[in-house]
Amino acid sequence: MSEQTPAYVPKKTEPNITEVVLQRVHQFQKLAEISIPKDYSPENALKSAYLILSEQTDNSGKPVLQSCSRESIANALLNMVVQGLSPMKKQGAFVPYNGKLQWQTEYHGNIALAKRYGGVREVAANVIYEGDVFEYVINAKTGRKEIIKHEQKFENIDINKIKGAYAVLVLQDGSTFVEVMNMIQIQTSWNQGASKGNSPAHRNFKDEMAKKTVINRACKLFISTSSDANILDETEETETVDTPAMVIDDKEPSTVSFDDTPTEEPEPVPSQPAQESKSNPDF
Repeated sequence: MSEQTPAYVPKKTEPNITEVVLQRVHQFQKLAEISIPKDYSPENALKSAYLILSEQTDNSGKPVLQSCSRESIANALLNMVVQGLSPMKKQGAFVPYNGKLQWQTEYHGNIALAKRYGGVREVAANVIYEGDVFEYVINAKTGRKEIIKHEQKFENIDINKIKGAYAVLVLQDGSTFVEVMNMIQIQTSWNQGASKGNSPAHRNFKDEMAKKTVINRACKLFISTSSDANILDETEETETVDTPAMVIDDKEPSTVSFDDTPTEEPEPVPSQPAQESKSNPDF
């Protein structure tokens, strides 16, 4: 019977890192340096994050709260809060990499961000199988793809005969945005990940993974090109100061020092480089 790695329990004199982050978030809010969505609770997100991190280990089996630097943990948590996401809702995950913790926005998180900041109202996706009748055109005026026809017979559904997938985003103005990917493009995206598309999820639920990939690509376009206008609308009654606001960004998180006293940096813990999925554009 194998021994289970015990959950990380902080020393009595060691402050809970999520409490430190929450205090700093409140300070930023008072100074109008960041804007938190009205429908988002940083307290709940940070509490759920701490419960998850307390049980999480790195590739060597060491608790991430021990193997990852305190500052990287704080900034990963801050990145999560600034984006208004929650690990409990599977909107992202914490990934340890070479002694540092990173927040990785995932499928459900991209949809939430696209709806909150990108003007997206609804998101749907379908798989194209061999034998399906699928036609689309590119509107010469808008440059957007438009689906003309997709006819699918029940007997065509076979995860071993997937030709591609498409996502349809319904925008707030009623217009639609379509992203289409063939299986070569989807597999190329999967090759950027650690499993190269060979994980149990990819093998057993290839259709669902294909839909997630095309949705991620479509949503990220609207997330990356969105403005902060709707964030400012939510907080326009708040007095602002001349300090730069943190902008929602799916690249590197804003770096803030959360510890006034230097702590001993743990030695980097070996982990698979492919886990650093920031280079993975879709899934």
